[in-house]
Amino acid sequence: MTNNTNVLPEAAEHAAALALKHITNPTNPWRGRSLLDMVSVSAEEIAIGLETAAALKIVHDARCNAVKFSYPSTLGLLFEKPSLRTRTSFEAGMAQLGGASIYLAPGDVGMGKRESVEDVAGALSRWVDLIAARVFAHSTVVELDYHATVPVINALSDREHPLQMFADLLTMQQQLGTLKGTKLAYVGDGNNVLQSLLIACARTGVHISAACPDGYLPDPFFLTEAQRIASEEKTGAVVTIVTDPQEAVQNANAIYTDVWTSMGQEEESAIRRVVFAPYCITPELLQAAAPGAFAMHCLPAHLGEEITASAMQLHRTVILDQAENRLHTQKAIAALILGL
Repeated sequence: MTNNTNVLPEAAEHAAALALKHITNPTNPWRGRSLLDMVSVSAEEIAIGLETAAALKIVHDARCNAVKFSYPSTLGLLFEKPSLRTRTSFEAGMAQLGGASIYLAPGDVGMGKRESVEDVAGALSRWVDLIAARVFAHSTVVELDYHATVPVINALSDREHPLQMFADLLTMQQQLGTLKGTKLAYVGDGNNVLQSLLIACARTGVHISAACPDGYLPDPFFLTEAQRIASEEKTGAVVTIVTDPQEAVQNANAIYTDVWTSMGQEEESAIRRVVFAPYCITPELLQAAAPGAFAMHCLPAHLGEEITASAMQLHRTVILDQAENRLHTQKAIAALILGL
């Protein structure tokens, strides 16, 4: 829990008022929308999401009870993969908003096997106000959204991890004071996290340089789309993909990594440990970045693989802030989508 000794009641009242202003605004662009990917999220929506989350974090730290659903909304958590951070932060966030959540574990539904995606979406839409789905295939969450009559949130798919982006951006913003013009280096697998990061950074004016081994690069669509966004929306972001971690971290304010082997790739783990061995965040790699650079990790961490124990320990506070920010950003997104 974040230390709240310096949070004044006046600050909490101001933060609650700001959060409520966004959430109850009838023209709030989040209202009633689904969140399937970062590509479809505008710069305005990112800004509103981050500002609301930062306000709710102040409210939370002050143990203020000023932001609540007027009617107790219910979130359905439809998970094909196990989860610690996504599940806990959603369940805690809904409880703090005065709502409820229902967790459906991987074996509870058998989506696509025992029950069709269409039937699951249709039935859940009659019982809950919002669905958050953690799935293997991105096509599953797209199909859920197509058939559901309530908004759907992608809580992780093989293609993108949009929820994580809001926690990441909030962490950088609070560490650096701003996003635009800062630089993030990513070192590791060109996976769903990186693909969402490329878009999120391009939209917010964050320079991003990612170092990935040949054969493990992100889908070219995301690099092209991120560069298009930066150019057409004139955000100033420079977006590059390289293979050398030392090159990627030059002048970086933060260095981000993720696991080398994601769920569903376990058979590749031995090969990946060899290929990715040079792509480990070490204290030495951090020293090659800008002065004061910090490490980020969306967790869980495999110490000695994508990050050393010493680097993890040096930057543990920031990484746990990043994990905590899942609570505040997911709560903000749920509240913005549902209204109060």
